[in-house]
Amino acid sequence: MSIEINNESGVEVDEERLVALAGHVLAGMEINPLAELSILVVDEDAMAEMHEKWMGEPGPTDVLAFPMDELRPGGGARGDSDAPADPALLGDVVLCPPVAARQAAEAGHSAQDELELLCTHGILHLLGYDHAEPEEHKEMFGIQGQLLESWREVRTPR
Repeated sequence: MSIEINNESGVEVDEERLVALAGHVLAGMEINPLAELSILVVDEDAMAEMHEKWMGEPGPTDVLAFPMDELRPGGGARGDSDAPADPALLGDVVLCPPVAARQAAEAGHSAQDELELLCTHGILHLLGYDHAEPEEHKEMFGIQGQLLESWREVRTPR
């Protein structure tokens, strides 16, 4: 996997861990190892600007996903094949650590755990998952939970 991370937030984040997590998620979703992903970490002002420009909503948000190529787990399009997806430029996941830190405090876990959840969530959006409808929500959050659980198992040897 080619996973690039660019931290423009002014906040120190564990970039290596986010890259490793992204690789874990992409491998877990059976995405071709030649696929490319970009992770951008920004401050609240930059996130608020993107949120308003691209989503039409005011203020910063926690994560945005900007897909590039039409790529789905397990094939070129969702359900097309049992073969791994072709290599492609997946797109960009944009994270905002200050928003993530506030959410983490409310949820009672670390800011790093929140960034990992948001990164996973953003990657799933790049892969075409959504949560607007109840069935979509159940599917996406179920997969997200499984990926994060397997990530924790890999990161925390027994």
